Amino acid sequence: MEIEPALNASFSHAFRFTQTDVEEFARVTGDNNPLHLDAEFAATTAFKRPIIHGMLGASVFTKVLGTQFPGYGSVYLKQTLEFMRPMFVETDYEAVFTIIGINPDKHTAEISTEIFDAVTRKLTTKGVATLMHREKF
Repeated sequence: MEIEPALNASFSHAFRFTQTDVEEFARVTGDNNPLHLDAEFAATTAFKRPIIHGMLGASVFTKVLGTQFPGYGSVYLKQTLEFMRPMFVETDYEAVFTIIGINPDKHTAEISTEIFDAVTRKLTTKGVATLMHREKF
């Protein structure tokens, strides 16, 4: 089902990451902080276990915005991010996207981007994306 990209239109996407995803992200980015990779080290921190890289969690935004909502043809122009709570492997999350502004003259939209823990409904990550899409905005 395709959602019409109009003001206040919303889209959600369920996802989770594995420890292998975290290890691959660390390999690709070079961010091998033991907070993400070493359970013994992470146990000594306030988090008590390894956490997902914040940028790995936020990478769901580009996946969805580029392929599902508004979809193919989207050009990412800007993204703000706030990391509110840690994210963990093998945990269900829901990314929620809501169009909060459209500029038809520039074919752009501002889209609220949020990630919630699917069980606790606590907000882990939030921001606003600015996208250009000539056909949809």
